[in-house]
Amino acid sequence: MVGSSCAYSMVNQAICDEIMMIDRSYDRAMAQALDLSHCMDFTGTRTKVYAGTAADCGEMDVIIITAGANPKQGQTRLDVLDAAAVITEEIVNDIMASGFDGIFVIAANPVDIVTYMVWKMSGLPRHRVIGTGTSIDSSRLKTLLSEVFSIDPRSVNGYALGEHGESQFVAWSHVTIGGKPILQIMEQHRERFRHLDLEDIAKKTKDAGWEIFTRKGSTHFGIGSALAYITRSILNDEHKIIAVSAILDGEYGQREVCSGVPAIIGSDGIKELLELNLNEEETGKFIASCDIVRAGIHSLNLEDRI
Repeated sequence: MVGSSCAYSMVNQAICDEIMMIDRSYDRAMAQALDLSHCMDFTGTRTKVYAGTAADCGEMDVIIITAGANPKQGQTRLDVLDAAAVITEEIVNDIMASGFDGIFVIAANPVDIVTYMVWKMSGLPRHRVIGTGTSIDSSRLKTLLSEVFSIDPRSVNGYALGEHGESQFVAWSHVTIGGKPILQIMEQHRERFRHLDLEDIAKKTKDAGWEIFTRKGSTHFGIGSALAYITRSILNDEHKIIAVSAILDGEYGQREVCSGVPAIIGSDGIKELLELNLNEEETGKFIASCDIVRAGIHSLNLEDRI
């Protein structure tokens, strides 16, 4: 559903010339490709959509990995790590055997650990392996704040950082509305926003995915659009700043871990990671979140898989 929603978003936005759908079931991939191809009469640009296999990936510019294991009721994204690792290993090995030398964009959960795994198994440089990370969480944050302040979500700037999971947090010191810090707005208008609870907003941001998942069994429109947004910035070299899951090598004082941080996304993948000047509390939360992701990475024993 995530992959199909992403493809649908890309078709309607005319992001690329060609999309190849891959699934364990070739018939399902073919059906999705046919269904998507029937959109063309109603879009501004024709996108060629067809089914293929991992062996056909050698000349692709971007490969989007959405296949993963869904958590059951009461589980977290980390609880499906072992199943996700088996799926990811098979996918990456098959794709790299095709001679692929482009950019990976990953949405499979737990996305920070899966992104790290794809990086290690593919052998590609870290700037060409990008996870969706907290891009969708940051979007959810902006939507929630837009409802409180009665403004367009795109007038809100701010990020959820860290793991795309239970240990994520909102960097409130860097959240602005129309360029003005939200903490300053709340201080200047105490009476008007006296009922605004930032901790509650952060919790709703973190739990938004689960709220959708428990009601319909999956989340796919939002994350599909996030994937399309990241891919568009790559293919058009847009240099958009997006909170993605990136492999850290000294940034924020972290190494050998993957975490959600703002990055400039262009034709080469990650052009640059932006290091926000986090306050002491936020720094502590970021370190704790990275430690959780790192523990998950170590549990995989990647050296034995490579």
